[in-house]
Amino acid sequence: MTASGHHARPLSGQLVDRVRHRLAAAGVAVSPSAVAAAVRAESDGVLADLQVLSALRELQQELVGAGPLEPLLADPETTDVLVSGPDEVWVEQAGELRRTEVRFADADAVRRLAQRLALAAGRRLDDASPYVDAPLPGGVRLHAVLPPIVAGCTAISLRVLRPTTHGLDALQAVGSVSPEAGRLLRAIVAARLAFLVVGGTGSGNTTLILRHTYRVICVHAG
Repeated sequence: MTASGHHARPLSGQLVDRVRHRLAAAGVAVSPSAVAAAVRAESDGVLADLQVLSALRELQQELVGAGPLEPLLADPETTDVLVSGPDEVWVEQAGELRRTEVRFADADAVRRLAQRLALAAGRRLDDASPYVDAPLPGGVRLHAVLPPIVAGCTAISLRVLRPTTHGLDALQAVGSVSPEAGRLLRAIVAARLAFLVVGGTGSGNTTLILRHTYRVICVHAG
């Protein structure tokens, strides 16, 4: 809250862009003091100290990592994070999908995040290439689509791939693979035969591809 008792309003997308361009043009390191000076310069110095601190937090979310989605991704229980609008951010944990309190300033902020994540994955995301599906550093799978392929707002899907090892015995123990299927898979691998693993997204295709498999063609139907 400001000294007058009101909550500091979020930065506009235009102000964020102006601050970003000012920092880029100056060629200085993106430090808190440099960002604070740029915010004050671009806002004609009318922001209170608390508003500048709020702006620093917002710009950090704009410029670093997955922005406001970072805490969700850091939660070890999270398997998926989905964004379908500035105020429609969902997280899946323990098999349950729920809406979160995370909010973006506007649809442009969602688009900027999607484009920055695509760049981190070595891909482009713009009107000429309006969708991307690529791995991000740290074991996260990015899928993003721009309007007008999706209605209204850029859609973002982040799937967290947790590092785990699933042997065939473990899969049989939890019922993912039947004893008959286990024997068949062992025989296929021992014979070094090529085979297909077919199924929709999230159905366990990757889990089934064991590290001792010599030749695997993985076909995703989803």
